[in-house]
Amino acid sequence: MNKLRRDVLKYLQLPLICAPFGVAGAVSAGPKVKPAPAIKLALVESLSGPFANTGEAVFRNLLWATERVNARGGVRLADGLHELVIERYDSKGQNEEALSALRAAIDNGARIIMQGNSSATAAALLDAIDKHNSRDPARRVLYLNYSAVDPALTNERCSFWHFRFDAHADMRMAALMEVIKDDKAVHSAYLIGQDYSFGQAVLREARRQLAALRPDVRIVGDELHPVGRVKDFAPYAVKIKQSGAEAVITGNWGNDLMLLVKAAREAGYEGRFYTFYGNALGAPAALGDAGVGKVLAVADWLPNVPTAESRAFYRSFRERFPDPRDDYVHMRMQLMIEALAQSLEKAGRADAVAVAQAMEHAKVELAGRSGQMRAADHQFQQSLVVGMMEKKGSPGVDFDVEGSGYGFKVVREIAATKAEMPTSCRMVRPR
Repeated sequence: MNKLRRDVLKYLQLPLICAPFGVAGAVSAGPKVKPAPAIKLALVESLSGPFANTGEAVFRNLLWATERVNARGGVRLADGLHELVIERYDSKGQNEEALSALRAAIDNGARIIMQGNSSATAAALLDAIDKHNSRDPARRVLYLNYSAVDPALTNERCSFWHFRFDAHADMRMAALMEVIKDDKAVHSAYLIGQDYSFGQAVLREARRQLAALRPDVRIVGDELHPVGRVKDFAPYAVKIKQSGAEAVITGNWGNDLMLLVKAAREAGYEGRFYTFYGNALGAPAALGDAGVGKVLAVADWLPNVPTAESRAFYRSFRERFPDPRDDYVHMRMQLMIEALAQSLEKAGRADAVAVAQAMEHAKVELAGRSGQMRAADHQFQQSLVVGMMEKKGSPGVDFDVEGSGYGFKVVREIAATKAEMPTSCRMVRPR
């Protein structure tokens, strides 16, 4: 066993051999555990269409996380050990398709629903799950959210059945502002986002926090665009350049971000990009050298977090998925599955109410990163990092992104206690 394998096993206790992909849309992760039935986890995501790459990136992360749980025997309930099995449901990027997928997943026996890539879809699923659980208590389900970051989902729209493991948009913006407030080279900013609840929330919070922390920064552009329908961002890039903005602030994700930054590069824009998701899925490669020292991204974790545990964690993911095109690992998704496993075992049964009650107090740690669920609103609390795009091999950048030759150096870490924000949630719990 080489040194890398020893490091991986030391920090993560991963299996030497990972289970192959399953058939007929289902994935059985890890060795088979008998005789108890598997616990079905339904992934409802865009697995086709313009955002298919984001859905597949999620799937790889969750598959890897369940493999780790199953390699140690699965989860122990009162009736024995159970493995975790992921079943894939393609929402095709449409809310109606997601709702159909939800119904199919419930009919197929899934009691854990996982989704995140779109706050609009998250809101539709949450409403449907609230109604379903009220009408059909024998088949109640939990909703685990790893990426839908509209703040309303854990504020005025909070639900006992919903748990969010990503920092919401206001928390992410506050982390970016920790850097922007000290960036004296920025005196003007262009705000651009996707025209739905999340994108609107990002721009709204950017305006509020700039006014509070950097009132000297002029907002020279403020616009929304259709989600997933813009094929050519050149007109937007031209407006950004002509505005004279020294920074762009955007929550864009997936193809909408990659096309935006590519158009900006081609238009000759030389300002900075403050992003929520500029650290992968094609964005660094699209920018190339033009992004070095100019693109910043906020995340719950980045591959270049400077610890031995973090390096071993990232290397083990790349061993599991060696194709550079598959390189997009999320710590929060790993912590989410660990929290689920912990909560199932604490509940002793796969009952939605019992598991939810246990998950309200979940505390998990992996590879030197940790977090805990806040019972008041079911918003996971964890530290955040901000990274600056640099060339691989430069100080603080041991790892690049997707084989692009560019990675992100950690320039700021925000402790969980500082990233935490108050909530307006009035949680209603089942009696």
